[in-house]
Amino acid sequence: MQLRYAFRMYPDARQRVALAKAFRCARVVFNDAVRAREDARRAGRLFPTAAELSRRLITEAKRTAERSWLGEVSAVVLQQSLRDAEAAYRNFFASIRGGRKGRKAEAPRFKSRKDARQSVRFTANARWSITDTGRLSLPKIGAVKMKWSRALPSTPSSVTVIKDAAGRYFASFVIDTDPAADQARIPAPDRTVGIDLGLTHFAVLSDGTKIDSPRFLRRAEKKLKKAQRELSRKQKGSRNRDKARLKVARAHAKVADARREFHHQLSTKLIYENQGIAVEDLSVAGLARTRLAKSVHDAGWSSFVGMLEYKAERYGRTLAKIGRFTPTSQTCSTCGTVDGRKPLHVREWTCTACGTVHDRDHNAAINVKTAAGLAASACGAPVRPGAIPAQREETGSHGFPTAVRVA
Repeated sequence: MQLRYAFRMYPDARQRVALAKAFRCARVVFNDAVRAREDARRAGRLFPTAAELSRRLITEAKRTAERSWLGEVSAVVLQQSLRDAEAAYRNFFASIRGGRKGRKAEAPRFKSRKDARQSVRFTANARWSITDTGRLSLPKIGAVKMKWSRALPSTPSSVTVIKDAAGRYFASFVIDTDPAADQARIPAPDRTVGIDLGLTHFAVLSDGTKIDSPRFLRRAEKKLKKAQRELSRKQKGSRNRDKARLKVARAHAKVADARREFHHQLSTKLIYENQGIAVEDLSVAGLARTRLAKSVHDAGWSSFVGMLEYKAERYGRTLAKIGRFTPTSQTCSTCGTVDGRKPLHVREWTCTACGTVHDRDHNAAINVKTAAGLAASACGAPVRPGAIPAQREETGSHGFPTAVRVA
């Protein structure tokens, strides 16, 4: 399977200027491709092919006075920008036809130089390399200083250079991993666990373990409000406003990094210690429209479950999801009686059938494990066959990877 490893970059002043040129050229080529497609659509003509766009927007454009500066950057960067435009249109048309899962994809839009995130991609054709001194050598940019937190498991097939809203630079490598070797590296436990995700506690396990919610956003709210207030007082277009905007972006990046690190540590621990994991398929988009929206986004359940999915596939674990309408909080885990709805403030309740006193979250975690078929009967056999391991597709360079783990 393919994974991404991201490492921090520290370009000097000259290299930052070269990267800014690369970002600009890639953005212009992408916008030119979108404009050519839109002009063809309005005129009722067939869309130009990728080869025609490459010849017209890159090869011929470099010979003109208006686009001669495209020759100052690597041609691979420009070609990859065209590929991104092609992929955006493919996703859009597949979404219209119903052949693409998930939320409906919008039509490609023009990229702005004011976008918070800028990126360029170098494939093997660009002849980039990692020097003996540990620097990343990029064509027409130079050898950039890197912060290597660990060694790459294999030779990368491509690298994406990313500049985020906080002004930080990252190199994201695509790595082909061997699942068999990964599974052999870690022990094979015989434990299974059910997880009930919540807000009071981030996760409650079926064995009774309760993991507190760090609430990174809530803890940083005071500093964020102060930085945002200072930004709103600065005059638009001024240098002081740019400095204030960067301060706000760095505060938000610090919160996001801490949350991501917490998710990685917890998901890795659960994958290492359990052969089977059961979670509830929560409707995060629906919960984010309630009065608990800020707390739901602060918890980051979708990100955490996504990490469990690809790590389960990588290390040969079983991840099972149960339906969101399964009454895990209403069912007695001892006798199976459905005892009706209970308000959120009710954290303990007594079963009317058997008289067992339940902790709401612990009882729900046990029911999640049972509903997923991971609970064992009296003879030690599973209640029903285990679920199929979750599948994960390579997501490309979308999203911002900040940790050295996979994004």
